[in-house]
Amino acid sequence: MRILKLLIAPLALLIFVCSLEGQTAKEPFVAADFQVPELYVSRQGTFKLKPLGPKYARQDYAAYMGSIEHLQKTFTFSTSWPHAGLTMAEAVKDVEGEEAGFLARKKFTFAVLNPNESRELGCVYISPSNKEGYDATVRMWVTENQFVIGFEDRLYLEVKAWMKSRWPFARVAYIGREVTREEFRKLTDKAKP
Repeated sequence: MRILKLLIAPLALLIFVCSLEGQTAKEPFVAADFQVPELYVSRQGTFKLKPLGPKYARQDYAAYMGSIEHLQKTFTFSTSWPHAGLTMAEAVKDVEGEEAGFLARKKFTFAVLNPNESRELGCVYISPSNKEGYDATVRMWVTENQFVIGFEDRLYLEVKAWMKSRWPFARVAYIGREVTREEFRKLTDKAKP
């Protein structure tokens, strides 16, 4: 019986190792030793980016509720978000989800704030890409009044420079800027691990 146990243990290990052959662990979005930036201050000091979470729920809610039609036409292309019936409780739950994704290092959502953080001007979303050829995607929106004065163009240029200088991604898809949503959707999906 003892000899049988001695023979079975290595065989079980060999079967387990063979079952793993060809499997690859899903790559993390960012390396474990990468220090995620938690603040970006614009070159002129007129805005900053900070992780979106419950601390900014009121500013976030006010920003998108004041720009419902604008965001439906320029960001979501849908009437599902934002919409007039959203409550503050739903807004808090939403930013808690964004904060959880940030803390888990799965995606990074930043509130675009005025210098004293009393008003949100928009949001920036940095997420893993599910398409071949891109490590990450960046999507962003700004409130209607900021869009009218051309702030979105400035935000895009500063975020692009920040991504290049502080983030570890070789190829970023700036959806809605350098690639349309439709073009990005048509790209080849990455193979599932």
